[in-house]
This record gives sequence, C-alpha cells and structure tokens, in this order.
Amino acid sequence: MTRARRRPYGVKGAPYAFLLPAVLLFALFFALPIGYAVWLSLHKIEVKGLGLGSGAREEVWAGLSHYADTLTDSELLDGALRVLGYGLIVIPVMLGLALLFALMLDSERVRFTPVTRLAIFLPYAIPGVVAALLWGFLYLPDVSPLHFLLDKAGLPQPDLLDGGPLYIALSNIAVWGGTGFNMIVIYTSLKAIPVEVYEAAKLDGCSPLQIALKIKIPMVAPSLVLTFFFSIIATLQVFSEPTTLRPLTNSLSTTWSPLMKVYQDAFGKGDIHAAAATAVVIALVTLVLSFGFLRLANSRTRQEEAR
Repeated sequence: MTRARRRPYGVKGAPYAFLLPAVLLFALFFALPIGYAVWLSLHKIEVKGLGLGSGAREEVWAGLSHYADTLTDSELLDGALRVLGYGLIVIPVMLGLALLFALMLDSERVRFTPVTRLAIFLPYAIPGVVAALLWGFLYLPDVSPLHFLLDKAGLPQPDLLDGGPLYIALSNIAVWGGTGFNMIVIYTSLKAIPVEVYEAAKLDGCSPLQIALKIKIPMVAPSLVLTFFFSIIATLQVFSEPTTLRPLTNSLSTTWSPLMKVYQDAFGKGDIHAAAATAVVIALVTLVLSFGFLRLANSRTRQEEAR
C-alpha cells in the first residue's frame, strides 16, 4: 500500500512570500506617496486671525478647489506649451540618432564596436545636474571655449541661453544624455534578429541599405515604441536641466516647466496643497498620454498581424 505524499509545509504560501517584499516596496514608495499627494490636494490651510499661536493654522477640507485653480492657471499652461515645444525637438532627434547609431553598430563594416558602443552610452551615466552644469558653462560666452574659437575664426557667437536658442540648448543636453540609453535598447533588439534572415535577404540581392530599411527597422519597431514611450514620460518630467541653467540666464523663469511650477508652489510659496494638486494633474496627463499611445501602437500592431 503506497503512502500518500505529503506536500512540504508552506509550499502554497511560497509565491506570496516571494512577492511580499516587492508589494511592500510598491506600497511604501509608490502607492503611499501617491495617496498622500491626493489627500493633500483635497485639503488646504485655513488661517485664523493673525495666524499666530498653536491653533491659528488648521488643515481643512478644500474639495476640488485646488484642481479648479490648477486647470485655469496660465503659468501652468504656458509651461506645458514650452515643454511641448521642447519635446518636439528632443524626441525626434534623440530617437533618430539612437536608431542611426544602433544600425551603424550592427553593420559588419564597423570596427571597435564595444568601444564605440561604450562611448555613445557613457553620457547617459553622467547625472543630469552635472551634465547641465557642464553644458551651461559651455554656453556662457565669457567662459566657453566654443565662443573663443568662434571669435578667433571671425564667426558669429550665438547666445544659446537667450530667446529661441534656449530650446536648442536645453534639447541638446537631453539628446546628449539620452541617446545612448535608447541606442542600447534598439541595438539589443537588432542583435536578437536571427542571422538567417540577413543571409536570405543577401541571397535575394538586397543591399545593406535595403536590409536596414525593410528588415531591421520593421523588426525593431517594438523597441522604437518602447523608447518613444520612455521619451514622452521623460519630456513631461523635465526639471533638472532648466533648474540648473536658471542661475545662468534670465530667460528661464521659476515656472518654465510644469514640474518647476510644482517645486515653486511647494517650496517657494509654501503652498504644498496646491503643489500636490498640480502634481496629480501632471501625473494624470502623463498616464492618459502614455496609455493612449500604447493603445494606438498595439492596435496598429494587431492590424499589421491581421494582414
């Protein structure tokens, strides 16, 4: 008579035990801060009398008044339009360069691929504040070696920290720092393509350019969608570059971008409740845009697969 095997104690609860650390971290550092921000956005400080004494300032229910003020705030709208113009420069240039570099590194004619790949990726490892400081001093006419060389050559010296060129200056920092990361993502997808696909294309008489346009780019389309998705989120959250460059120029206000306005409201004006409402609105806009883009990309992918 065979004895029934007994399952080791705790086997059923093992998956939950493994998930518990991740769930706790998610709750403590993601869900809880978001919930607290929403709670702050629905309250306000009510000042009684002169605002002196222990009971003079009281946190009371404000409802959706902060959200109404946020949606009608002209400074926030102007900052969103500035970020839109910034994104129209950054995202196409950065992803275009990333795709170009990835295709070049995947070419059989390119030598020293590991060194070149590391050199392109290295700017991404530099913190954004440090990169903004480095480029900021390169933009300043009085200390920039670029302006010195242009002066010696008798060429005009543009002021990149004033007016319209400011968008180019900020975009350059983002492109310089983010191209390497996106290139690695696309390059990894290229290396995952089977070699047999290239060999069949060569037997059919395809040139390297035709292979790149008709085989490589379509097959790395999911990576392009992913990098575009990340780029949208990073663009909407631009903060460190304009904040770091602001002491170097008068063209950058304290509310140049939406996140800079959140910082100014919270720590400049001391109104953390209004800042929380603005942050929640920015998060919702980012979520809606990201979800809409992913849904559009998935629908196109399904249509192509149906064909």
